Amino acid sequence: MYKSTVPRPTVNEIIPSLGRRQQPGLTESAVLEGNALAVLQSLPSASVQCAITSPPYWGLRDYGIDGQIGLEPSLGQFLDQLTFVFSELRRVLADDGTLWLNIGDGYTSGNRGYRATDRKNPARAMATRPPTPDGLKPKDLIGVPWRLAFALQEDGWYLRSDVVWNKPNAMPESVKDRPVRSHEYLFMLTKSEHYFYDHEAVKEETGDEGLRRSRRSVWSVNTKPFLGAHFATFPAELIRPCVLASSKPGDFVLDPFFGSGTVGLVSQEEGRRYLGIELNPEYVRLASERLQAAQPNLTKLVVNG
Repeated sequence: MYKSTVPRPTVNEIIPSLGRRQQPGLTESAVLEGNALAVLQSLPSASVQCAITSPPYWGLRDYGIDGQIGLEPSLGQFLDQLTFVFSELRRVLADDGTLWLNIGDGYTSGNRGYRATDRKNPARAMATRPPTPDGLKPKDLIGVPWRLAFALQEDGWYLRSDVVWNKPNAMPESVKDRPVRSHEYLFMLTKSEHYFYDHEAVKEETGDEGLRRSRRSVWSVNTKPFLGAHFATFPAELIRPCVLASSKPGDFVLDPFFGSGTVGLVSQEEGRRYLGIELNPEYVRLASERLQAAQPNLTKLVVNG
């Protein structure tokens, strides 16, 4: 089990001079621009039913935004930052609420301070990379998803399921000494032992006419790029079962790393309200443009801190 050796950061170490803000009431969907932790600390306790998110992956890319998560100098610091954010999210979540968490993995850099261009995937090139974590070797698979899942479990979350997201159209890789990666994990975590889960809403077809069964833990969903969005766009059909299983119409669904806003889009389509938190002003603009087609009076707020 992952056990961090990095002291747990305090609020003031992550966001200098941050104080507890007045907690507003929630009535309608909104996009909130700001640091995830700062915005979460402004939200009322037990105010959202479900959270669905995919935080930045460690050492994958530099978004060029002050306060971004993902470029911490050590794996322990990255895990601690996310554990701290999700601890605050747990306060905001209803007692019978659920968190669905997707995060990808990676390999050690061999202490190279860059990632060379992959001829089949030029976007993978990166000018900066963190060093190889202590205890790992060059070319080791880091195991980020499970290290984070165990850290959250240790922090008080109930780890209920590890869904395998199978990508039939997975990005090719120029590798000759291991299988090409074509899956990621989607963890289901809950705040309490007893929680809301509508298994009828997410039953799947069996292949026999008219027969359905409880949803299995391997979901085959194609990746679908969104023009102008950041690299890791959340597919709508990966999000939809999470929304249907863990919320009811009218409930609030939260994404603290909103990106291009797909969680909000699916929530709209399924009759849920949503709160999207995003640090990058460009992604706030992209998400708002997508969502305003169905919601012209979309609320957008900037939370400083």
